[in-house]
Amino acid sequence: MSEARPGGFLIIFGTFLVGLVLSQLPLPDTFEWGRPEWVPMILIYWVLALPHRVGLGMAWMFGLALDLLKGSPLGLNALSLTLIAFLTLLIHQRLRMFPLWKQALMVMVLVGINQLTFHWMQAIAGNARDSFMFMLPSLVSALLWPWVFVLLRSIRRTFRVT
Repeated sequence: MSEARPGGFLIIFGTFLVGLVLSQLPLPDTFEWGRPEWVPMILIYWVLALPHRVGLGMAWMFGLALDLLKGSPLGLNALSLTLIAFLTLLIHQRLRMFPLWKQALMVMVLVGINQLTFHWMQAIAGNARDSFMFMLPSLVSALLWPWVFVLLRSIRRTFRVT
């Protein structure tokens, strides 16, 4: 019988740090609109996998870190990531039972809500855009979800994060 370690905080924290780094990597201007939302995808995975360990507090903390990295007004990403964590916590038991392609559709919806919330708050702050291109990352994130899910699940199982 294999022994599961109750630790794993460093593994979870490390995956979020990788997501923060990936969210800041420079891309060519033509691909900038389609940048995947790495931190929300990682948040959705960990809330699905370990809802008792990753929740609203961690979403708020990494949202603030994302605000600092992106230079956005403090609290915008924090609020939108906390909303995503809350919605994922509400449906995590059902979402776990879905096949990966249905999970990808839900990830598209959740990341789309994240994008809408963030851009709505920016519009209130006076930084509105006239294009709906800001929704493209939700589609790209949904297309990448199966690979992100499989990679994070293998990391979780390899390090026995419970």
